[in-house]
Amino acid sequence: MKIAIGNDHAGTEYKLAIVGLLKSMDIEVVNHGTDSSDSVDYPDFVHPVATEVENGTVDLGIIICGSGNGASMTANKHQKVRAALCWNKEITELARAHNDANILSLPARYIALPQALDMVKTFLKTPFEGGRHERRIEKIACS
Repeated sequence: MKIAIGNDHAGTEYKLAIVGLLKSMDIEVVNHGTDSSDSVDYPDFVHPVATEVENGTVDLGIIICGSGNGASMTANKHQKVRAALCWNKEITELARAHNDANILSLPARYIALPQALDMVKTFLKTPFEGGRHERRIEKIACS
């Protein structure tokens, strides 16, 4: 599995911990995020993640900013991206199972780091259920 990750300054600590977790799981990581706490613009780090997910050069993406909103809004501008802003493990599971989310957006300023790591694990292990959800997914993208 190959995952792209991107973050702004608010998500650096979380990104570093998530990269460590992913590598411990033998998952290849493409790091598009900043490694600094100096202020940056999240779109500069989110668009590369979304582009790789959209092009299929990675399996999934993880994006992190202060609220998770700006990052998810940016990623969702890409036609084949379904970025889900998640606040807990249950929402993360539903985002994958029902919405086939292919990018997890995390709000670093509103969740604890252990919670974020649990959410990443849930995101990776939860399959899309398909079935009745498939037709809904097909209606998301604009022509």
